[in-house]
Amino acid sequence: MASVEALKTAPSAVRSKRKGGRFWKYRALIVLALPGILLMFINNYLPMFGIFLAFKDLNYTDGIWGSAWVGLDNFKFLFASNDAWMIIKHTLLYNISFLLINTTLAVLLAILLNEVKNKIASKFFQSTVILPNFISMVIVGYIVYGFLNPELGFVNKFILEPLGKDAVNWYAEAQQWPFILTIVNAWKNVGYSAVVYLAAIVGIDSEYYEAAVIDGAGRWKQMTKITIPLISPVIIIMTLLAIGRIFNADFGLFYQATMASGMLKETTDVIDTYVYNALMVTGDTGLASSAGLLQSVVGFILVISVNLIVRKFSKENALF
Repeated sequence: MASVEALKTAPSAVRSKRKGGRFWKYRALIVLALPGILLMFINNYLPMFGIFLAFKDLNYTDGIWGSAWVGLDNFKFLFASNDAWMIIKHTLLYNISFLLINTTLAVLLAILLNEVKNKIASKFFQSTVILPNFISMVIVGYIVYGFLNPELGFVNKFILEPLGKDAVNWYAEAQQWPFILTIVNAWKNVGYSAVVYLAAIVGIDSEYYEAAVIDGAGRWKQMTKITIPLISPVIIIMTLLAIGRIFNADFGLFYQATMASGMLKETTDVIDTYVYNALMVTGDTGLASSAGLLQSVVGFILVISVNLIVRKFSKENALF
């Protein structure tokens, strides 16, 4: 019996020994990764305990656990107002348009950057297009204001006035802002995505292009038959990540670029700005927590759903 038991336990012992040996073999990499893992745990996982606030009527005297449970009352506040569906519609439509326009422009920009063969010029253009991504939204807001100032703005003073057109009070014309915000968002974010796609394009084996040239393929066919299909996994991953944030609006863009003008809310009010304004009036922490939880849950469901669709048609391009 003893020999039989030894035979049964031997494989698991060997496996444990192998795992321990593998852990020891990569100990240097594991130690290097520990600060990053610790930082991710503190920033990404510890705050998840805050989801309890979405179901509580927070009383600072009693603390989080001592405060009363209110069920879904905080979520009802979001949908009780007539503005609820308007801000949800704005958030979704803006993010869908940002996703489609930015992805298209970023891929085209990456292909153009790849055509620049001079190394110094290539580095200069890459640095130039990615620079807006590092500018604070407060600064972006004032740059937009410099262009759209009703009296001294660049557009009114140097474009409309020489053409004999009347000056436009941009911060009172709500219907213009879906286009303005789309342009500002593209200017700020397309460069970063383009550099990511450029890295994918640079990794394509040049033999594909050499074979295509021998077959008589021009630039257009090389782009549509080689470049885009081969970087499609990167495009899909970037799209999936963007879809996960489709219920989250860029608060800085919608608050700073519009200068928080109340006259623009008809077309620029999104979930984040609505919650912020509600908090400034009511100071309701439960409302902010419920909105954040709702955005995260919807984003999670969207990522899982889209990934399943991608997996159904192309298993190797799915995120997981």
